[in-house]
Amino acid sequence: MADFHIRQVYLTTANEVVNYVMGARKELFPMLDHERLPKDLAKFEATYIDQEIGFFLEARDHADRLIGVLGLVAYDHRFSFLSFSAGCVAEVVRLYIDPSHRRRGLAANMVDKLISYARHQKIHTLYLHTHPFLTGAYDFWLKMGFETVAEREHSGFDTIHMQRKL
Repeated sequence: MADFHIRQVYLTTANEVVNYVMGARKELFPMLDHERLPKDLAKFEATYIDQEIGFFLEARDHADRLIGVLGLVAYDHRFSFLSFSAGCVAEVVRLYIDPSHRRRGLAANMVDKLISYARHQKIHTLYLHTHPFLTGAYDFWLKMGFETVAEREHSGFDTIHMQRKL
C-alpha cells in the first residue's frame, strides 16, 4: 500500500503548493532571484486551474503533509530551435519530490496521472526541459518515455530539452 496519495490542486491548497514550490526552487536553484514569484506561480489559479490544459498535482503523505508536486501548462513555443509536429503540445513543469520520499515510485505515479490527464485533454506531445546538475532528473525522464530533442545553453544553464509523444 502506498504511503502517499496524489490529487489535483484546487484553490483550497494553492497557496500552500506555491510556497512548497518556492522552497524547492530555492533549494534546487539557489542562484535565482527568489524575491519575486515566477509568472506561473504568481498567477497560479489562471495558469493551472482556469486553463483548459493547466493542471497541477500534489502528493501528500499519510499525515497530509505535502511531499511532492508536478504541473502541466500549454507550451508557449518560446524556444525557436524546437519544432514539434502538428497537434497540441503541453509542457511538464515543477516536478519536485521531498528527498525523504524519493525512490518510492511517487514521481512515476505522478507522471502517470499527468499523462492520463494529457491524453484525456487530447494533448499529442509532452515537452520538458531539465538540467544536468539536477541529479537523477535526466535518467528519470528517460525511464518515463521521454527522449532528448536538443541540448543547449539557456539563461546560463546547460539545458536538455525532451519530449514524449502520446
